[in-house]
Amino acid sequence: MKIPAIKKLVENYTLTQLKDAETAILEEQKLAIEVEGDDEGECLTHILASIYIKDKMDHHAVPFNQALRDFSQRVRNSIS
Repeated sequence: MKIPAIKKLVENYTLTQLKDAETAILEEQKLAIEVEGDDEGECLTHILASIYIKDKMDHHAVPFNQALRDFSQRVRNSIS
């Protein structure tokens, strides 16, 4: 997970575009947006993170840094 790649997605794409990218990658289709990542798994991680963060920012008026912390905490909790 690379934070600059996630930030780029959040800043440059709408929530709809990000969700469409998630669907495309899950259905093994060509992405309509540019997503940085070493492989499809990392690209999917960046997309999922950006969807979560963008939703928090748009619907809960949370700044990017706090939304990123919330996502990171969610990931840590799922691993432990």
